[in-house]
Amino acid sequence: MALPGGRHLDSITLPGQRLHLMQVDSVQRWMEDLKLMTECECMCVLQAKPISLEDDAQSDLILAGGPGPGDPLQLLLKRGWVISTELRRIGQKLAQDRWARVHSMSVRLTCHARSMVSEYSAVSRSSSQEMGQIEKLLMEKCSELSSVTERCLQVENEHVLKSMKACVSETLSMLGQHFGQLLELALTREVQVSAGWASGKGSCLAGSLKSALVRKIDASDNIYTTESTTGNLFSLTQEGAPLCRIIAKEGGVVALFKVCRQDSFRCLYPQALRTLASICCVEEGVHQLEKVDGVLCLANILTDDSHSEATRAEAAAVVAQVTSPHLPVTQHLSSFLESMEEIVTALVKLCQEASSGEVFLLASAALANITFFDTMACEMLLQLNAIRVLLEACSDKQRVDTPYTRDQIVTILANMSVLEQCASDIIQENGVQLIMGMLSEKPRSGTPAEVAACERVQQKAAVTLARLSRDPDVAREAVRLSCMSRLIELCRSPSERNSSDAVLVACLAALRRLAGVCPEGLQDSDFQQLVQPRLVDSFLLCSNMEESFV
Repeated sequence: MALPGGRHLDSITLPGQRLHLMQVDSVQRWMEDLKLMTECECMCVLQAKPISLEDDAQSDLILAGGPGPGDPLQLLLKRGWVISTELRRIGQKLAQDRWARVHSMSVRLTCHARSMVSEYSAVSRSSSQEMGQIEKLLMEKCSELSSVTERCLQVENEHVLKSMKACVSETLSMLGQHFGQLLELALTREVQVSAGWASGKGSCLAGSLKSALVRKIDASDNIYTTESTTGNLFSLTQEGAPLCRIIAKEGGVVALFKVCRQDSFRCLYPQALRTLASICCVEEGVHQLEKVDGVLCLANILTDDSHSEATRAEAAAVVAQVTSPHLPVTQHLSSFLESMEEIVTALVKLCQEASSGEVFLLASAALANITFFDTMACEMLLQLNAIRVLLEACSDKQRVDTPYTRDQIVTILANMSVLEQCASDIIQENGVQLIMGMLSEKPRSGTPAEVAACERVQQKAAVTLARLSRDPDVAREAVRLSCMSRLIELCRSPSERNSSDAVLVACLAALRRLAGVCPEGLQDSDFQQLVQPRLVDSFLLCSNMEESFV
């Protein structure tokens, strides 16, 4: 069930964002949870509600650690996360007609909602009549949900239950709406106060955060004041997507680009751009960027050599964010097409001149996303000799030293390999040997993120090889470098590909393409199992294959 309130606490995982709700010490998290767990159980007992003994009861009790004293922003985020999760779980149980669980979770939801309202009232700097009204509506709907679900427990007639289920669903939906409205009002107020934009004590939400911020930047020639304001804003963006949406809607993008258009604030450009990249992880941020001609501003910064490398790198990060294929809104950035040639040229130059791995990663990530954004970008990269720039960088450990960076490079190569002219450039720069090396990408630390990056490198390397092997010269070079042996190993040995199905499919496709050009490079058993059958049959054979340790 889609609940309006749930939207306010979803998140988009981005490099550099802190996940306060999850990434904490487990023992500390448990100790913090005790307060909420005890409170919840006590309130259940006081209301004479039995605590469920179902097997999955514990898995449904999802709680977040209590916020620090006097920290209303963290209180809202953590309590709100709990309530959002409970709303989603109640919807799931309702769809399964598990009325006992729906009722017990409704009681628990009421406890959490009451706790959030009372705790926030105790620590917040101010309140408003609008918030008070929504708080009242929220608690009324919580009580209504508890009452109606309790009545459902006494009903045995299926037709009556069906009609009551529609009533519960409607109540749950309205509860989610009130919760979302209350959370957004409270978060907006805390954003204003935390960033220093509120118009004064007791001003609540009457004054627009947008006008306050823009007015503050307009009126201030003090670089330290602007730096402090921008720094506070960046800290808020690290709290997740909900605050990024609020900041975007309230004019944060407008204000930051105003900073980036003033020469007197040049030393603040990196900080302002870094904050913009965080805000643009949500669609609202990209929409605002489009409205203020943000792409043109980014293009001007990237093409101006008088700016520091750090400034241009942060501008590249914003470009990477707004062209992310994970954001559907980026496909409608009409202004980007107008500046794409200048941006692509500047990014290739930044890759070539990068003094560190971080700068190269940001620039190459922007290029990789742009190749998804528009096919013309691949032709531009070909004309700019980007293949040579990227392949040369692979031998420079100062610029390319992690699987994350190689993931960006192989993404660009894979997207460029659809062009027929790309094959000759790859051979000329010994690119086949580099792709062969990427098929053996291994994680150093074993962290989930690095393992996933290595899988992507292997998969895209196989895809690139399959596409390039349309050219017989590339196929013969790949066979000469024993690429077929490595592809067979990846297909037959799950540990070599970390049991990734995506890598397996890509390797089977590449192997079949090479076998079509040089069948003599395969043994009969490999041909009969990996090439001759249908792709799905070979996939099932390899995915179920038990590795031999003999």
